[in-house]
Amino acid sequence: MSKGVVTRIGVFDMQVCVPKEWTDEAVQTFANVENPCGTSTGWQIRRQGDPQLNGAPERMQCASDPTRVHIMLDA
Repeated sequence: MSKGVVTRIGVFDMQVCVPKEWTDEAVQTFANVENPCGTSTGWQIRRQGDPQLNGAPERMQCASDPTRVHIMLDA
């Protein structure tokens, strides 16, 4: 299985680029291992319809690799 990559880190959010077949649980586990956020619930995926996605999908197709997606997470 291909490895995930952290593409952006903010104070309360982060973006990861992961293989599109990864489950939500695998994405969250990767995010929490790569960059522990320090909250009791850890990183949570920003879900479809969240205003902060500005209409973008929950899993955005990676522009440089069609086998990967970008996912935003919140602390």
